Amino acid sequence: MNALAATSRNFRQAARLLGLDSKIEKSLLIPLREIKVECTIPKDDGTLATFVGFRVQHDNARGPMKGGIRYHPEVDPNEVNALAQLMTWKTAVAAVPYGGAKGGIGCSPGELSRSELERLTRVFTQKIHDLIGINTDVPAPDMGTNAQTMAWMLDEYSKFHGHSPAVVTGKPIDLGGSLGRDAATGRGAMYATENLLAEYGESIPGSTFVIQGLGNVGSWAAKLIHQKGGKVIAVGDVTGALRNKSGIDIPALMKHRDEGGSLKDFHGAEVIDVAELLVHECDVLVPCALGGVLNRENAADVKARIIIEGANHPTDTEADEILDKKGVIVLPDIYANSGGVIVSYFEWVQNIQGFMWDEEKVNMELQRYMKSAFQHIKAMCKSQNCNLRMGAFSLGVNRVARATLLRGWEA
Repeated sequence: MNALAATSRNFRQAARLLGLDSKIEKSLLIPLREIKVECTIPKDDGTLATFVGFRVQHDNARGPMKGGIRYHPEVDPNEVNALAQLMTWKTAVAAVPYGGAKGGIGCSPGELSRSELERLTRVFTQKIHDLIGINTDVPAPDMGTNAQTMAWMLDEYSKFHGHSPAVVTGKPIDLGGSLGRDAATGRGAMYATENLLAEYGESIPGSTFVIQGLGNVGSWAAKLIHQKGGKVIAVGDVTGALRNKSGIDIPALMKHRDEGGSLKDFHGAEVIDVAELLVHECDVLVPCALGGVLNRENAADVKARIIIEGANHPTDTEADEILDKKGVIVLPDIYANSGGVIVSYFEWVQNIQGFMWDEEKVNMELQRYMKSAFQHIKAMCKSQNCNLRMGAFSLGVNRVARATLLRGWEA
């Protein structure tokens, strides 16, 4: 089942739990606007290359639409659609005043030079500049994009609309980016883990962790969990996987990697098969890479008691049912990885006010938002008698439906 079908299914289950009217259910599912643009750029060798860019704007009942821009060869409209819808529920769960959007360009960023990426970003921004904006739709980085991409978008947008730092988030600090934004998704996942463990009278020190994916989210989650005294016993990404039963020295591993070393050459742990990672014995498994990594092939073999979804949609629907039957507790992506969008909101607020916060305030506010969202999810689970995923979806869908009805959607 693809990401769109799975997200829509979760939405429908939540709508049933909440007893939503079928008309509003249909209205909430259909995106507000889907944009598809052609982006042609001169390559460094003088030839022309054409790419297709997308932006799906799903819902704006609760505020401006918000979501990442990804550069990836497999950016397809269905996936962008699913992720835009997921952002609508995620922002509602986090209680930040946004709706959902998502975008991307079908390209292989690794095969493009820096100047080609800049030209591509600027052409894409030219094509969509009148459809995004501070109070309309606020993009952010995602897979294959970063703070530099946002800087180019901001600059190109500002040529048409004047200096507008709040039009994108995840910017470099020097252009109005927020302190703490880089670590935000990983830090949010760590706070989410703390909140869930506390429910069972447990804590990060004394628990064992396996982290799959060492991109931005996985690296920060590993660093912060290690800092808190958690024992990270296995980590891995597409290049390989490592295990050390007495705990991997994460700062040493990160230093080794930053200096250009590969995982396989790291001396503080033994190399294991990448496939072993997801089914390794541990208390908490944190998948932080691509979607669909937990599926019917491996779900039955998962030995973790708790799964914290650092990635978007890492557990497919069949795996969800298998894990539920096994009694594995899954903390869903729309809550577990919402740290990024929460701190994006803080960045947007700081830009609009023209008043920047220190990092301590950013982290303190993030912790408060994550705690409050968790308490609301638990209350929803109790009132609807459902698992955490349905609790989070019901909470998000309910907030968007209420906002939609209050605005008078039938008029």
